[in-house]
Amino acid sequence: MNKNETGKPQADPKGLLPILLFLVLYLGNGIYFEYIRPTEGQMGFYVVSVVLAFSIALIAAFLQNRTKTFDEKISICAKGIGDDNIVIMLFIFLMAGAFSGIAKEAGGAASTANLLLNIIPGRFAVPGLFAIACLISMAMGTSVGTISVLTPIACAVSQNGGLPVLLCVGTVVGGAMFGDNLSFISDTTIAATKTQGVEMKDKFRTNFKVACPAALVTMAILVIYAVLSRGAAIGTFEYNIFQALPYFAVLLLSILGVNVFLVLIVGIILFVFAGIFTGSLTYATALSSMGGGISGMCCAVKLAEAGIQVQIVSPHPSERSQSVMAAGGINAVLKGYEQGDSVACHIEDTLKGGNYLAGKEAVTGLCGHADEIIRYLEKIGTVFSVEENGNPARRAFGGQSFNRTCFCGASTGKQIVSALIME
Repeated sequence: MNKNETGKPQADPKGLLPILLFLVLYLGNGIYFEYIRPTEGQMGFYVVSVVLAFSIALIAAFLQNRTKTFDEKISICAKGIGDDNIVIMLFIFLMAGAFSGIAKEAGGAASTANLLLNIIPGRFAVPGLFAIACLISMAMGTSVGTISVLTPIACAVSQNGGLPVLLCVGTVVGGAMFGDNLSFISDTTIAATKTQGVEMKDKFRTNFKVACPAALVTMAILVIYAVLSRGAAIGTFEYNIFQALPYFAVLLLSILGVNVFLVLIVGIILFVFAGIFTGSLTYATALSSMGGGISGMCCAVKLAEAGIQVQIVSPHPSERSQSVMAAGGINAVLKGYEQGDSVACHIEDTLKGGNYLAGKEAVTGLCGHADEIIRYLEKIGTVFSVEENGNPARRAFGGQSFNRTCFCGASTGKQIVSALIME
């Protein structure tokens, strides 16, 4: 900003140039390579790294305002990074992630959905799924988390009631997006309110005016569909009232305008106690959070091979799963290339690396079949790196006594996910 004659800061449109440059480099190139000039096997939004685009935009920002020295600009940048709002946002993001993970692990979302499905008449199962998705997403603060929890329930409702599976799943996705938009603990809500200096309730009121009409129209269409269609016996769903209560408590506290930190802390504590009390959580599972893009798709492939019809549902392209970012590799003792290594040594390294907390039977099974897994991945099209003599390339990795990590250059996860999708 420049200063006018009164000494007050005056807006300067040139200050927006770095942001525009970032959008052109990342978003512009992403759209171009994804939709205008797509290349087979290449994801458009991965052509230009977001880090590269940010770095170029940052350089452009440093080249502006010649009245400041380079050291002064570095100091300004550091102060901006340490801004109170940014630090608060980071803390809230961390707590929101912990809340979402513990809520899902404790079975709170599933119990809440099942409880409401048992109350809603079978004829109105589809609009009921929409309302449930809205409610849970508002309380959880994540649309993706809500979709991952409710999609299996939506598929069960579809199967039991003879309803179109795409309608049921699409209803869940729509409701989750609506609820996330109005959530008090959503990352977008936190970012918007903290950076603009407004109260969360103000953002809620503004968003409500925009999102509510669309939700009401959607609900009206679903209700009309439910009335015109035949009644559906969707069955009875199991739930635990103690696992569902924390969600209602969090939603109530959010609506009452209680501080988001307090809301998240109360929610986490309630879910920990509810999970341990009902047996859905242990001390270990309460502290852990797991994800499995590759494991989920492997499961889908195996089910399909067994003749079972499989549908993979994702709010984003499968190539954008977290597994794509796993570049390291897969540990395996390859038969014929042991060179002093052994499965027993692999098992011991794995157990030791996990501080002997991992289940020995599971580790033994995984390590014992690691060679088969590598061969299977090669069979479906995964191209692992090889040495000059043609032997499988393996490199050292943390916690391993031997070089046993098979890899695909610097994009192991991406290569495996692509092969699984093609399969």
